[in-house]
Amino acid sequence: MSTPEQSPQDATPESIPAPTGIVVGIDGSDQSNCALIWAARQAKLRNLPLHLVTAYTVPIFAASGLDGGYATVDDDVIRQGAEAVLREAAAKVAHLDVAMDARVENGDAAGVLLELSESAQLLVFGSRGRGGFIGRLLGSVSSALPAHAKCPTVTVPLSCARRLGEGAPSDKPAPVIENVVTVGVDGSAHARYAVLLAAEQAERSGATLRIICAVKPYTGSLAWMPAPVDREALFTEIQQQLDAGEKWIRSHFPKLPIEVALIEGSAVEELVKASETSELVVLGTRGRGGFAGMMLGSTTDGVRHHAKGPIMVVRDREDPRQDDRSAFGPLLQA
Repeated sequence: MSTPEQSPQDATPESIPAPTGIVVGIDGSDQSNCALIWAARQAKLRNLPLHLVTAYTVPIFAASGLDGGYATVDDDVIRQGAEAVLREAAAKVAHLDVAMDARVENGDAAGVLLELSESAQLLVFGSRGRGGFIGRLLGSVSSALPAHAKCPTVTVPLSCARRLGEGAPSDKPAPVIENVVTVGVDGSAHARYAVLLAAEQAERSGATLRIICAVKPYTGSLAWMPAPVDREALFTEIQQQLDAGEKWIRSHFPKLPIEVALIEGSAVEELVKASETSELVVLGTRGRGGFAGMMLGSTTDGVRHHAKGPIMVVRDREDPRQDDRSAFGPLLQA
């Protein structure tokens, strides 16, 4: 059984190389425990090292009394608490036999994780944290990271506890999780890169790739449009582009089972629903709306805040596999 390559006591920024595998934010909360287990299993699946990270800042309090000045909390005390949390986290996933290291960083949690994302392959964290010595690692930080991280990020909500084997026993039946990786698309280049990464994830885990495009229902909110929308023509156009996209992705992943769904409904609602039963939902950081009116930016935020399962957010990046997309059929026109 493996042990961490670096103990928390020795985990200083100078003593540990930049992460090259999966970074997971740890603060000892139930949320971070879910993120830890998911990240460790992914490290096992991908044969990558797992990097446990916690960060803290030393609080300063205004002193009362005539002397004025400020009082600080002992840095050593806080650091020892952080090290204890990392030791407990490492022990929790030691049975998976993955290479691990652990580091305690003194600084703003968002800044620490963003810096580590420059060399990491994946950044994983819970949806909300506990505060405490680690401050805002898993709270507002989890909202800021997806849009700015240099690598893909995965948010693991507490509602994943039962599917991960965590949490207290319940009389409610456990959710049935399909072996499916779902990706939301809107016809933009950002979405195409997200599809490529979703396909990679599905292929390595032996899952089906499910591509979802949701078109907003025609409601009074569209009354501002200068001309009536031909819904039938719109759906026909979108379906043609989805069919072309499916042929393209099959050319790069010929053995991968693929499903494509064109749905009339709210993109956020449909993808949140998909997160209840999918192994993973993958989204781009921003899109263009386009034919579906599904802007990935606002959609991504909405899905992440209400998801029932892990959500991967992918920043756009040039990928040579996109160069031949136009050979397979129509693209969304600018």
